[in-house]
Amino acid sequence: MNLILDRYCKIIEALLVALLAAMVVLVFGNVFLRYAFNSGIAVSEELSRWLFVWMTFLGAIIGVHERAHLGTDFLVGKLSITGKKILFAISHLLMIAICYVMFKGGWEQTIINLGTESATMGIPVAWVFVVSLIFSASAGVMLLGDLIRLLTGRLNLEELEIRESEEA
Repeated sequence: MNLILDRYCKIIEALLVALLAAMVVLVFGNVFLRYAFNSGIAVSEELSRWLFVWMTFLGAIIGVHERAHLGTDFLVGKLSITGKKILFAISHLLMIAICYVMFKGGWEQTIINLGTESATMGIPVAWVFVVSLIFSASAGVMLLGDLIRLLTGRLNLEELEIRESEEA
């Protein structure tokens, strides 16, 4: 399972590089055209915003996979192994619930916006919300996998520890 997730995240990382490159070209190109020729690319601003939204959600998938979110061990560091496992399970159940709510809301927004076209590009606004479905499904699967590993005793004890921001 880890091999599949690692490859999936490598694909997402490559996609993030492509999205960032496209965003840089669009913004820089538009700025250059405005100063040099007093014109610009009409879709540049809107597409750049959409790419930024996609980059944020896709990057968050990588963050969940690498456990790169910030945390503090103020409470967790003082607990026994059993306490750490209980808090790990509770936090993962809460995050899975949030993924469900995000998926449900993203699905509803996608359906609602299928008929709404963007102002300059003329494509359905639903494409902005599709990435929330990708994120919530991906993060939910990763979190569920960690929870199953905890319940089956295959979770490393180091994974119960919270990394401080300086250690990241």
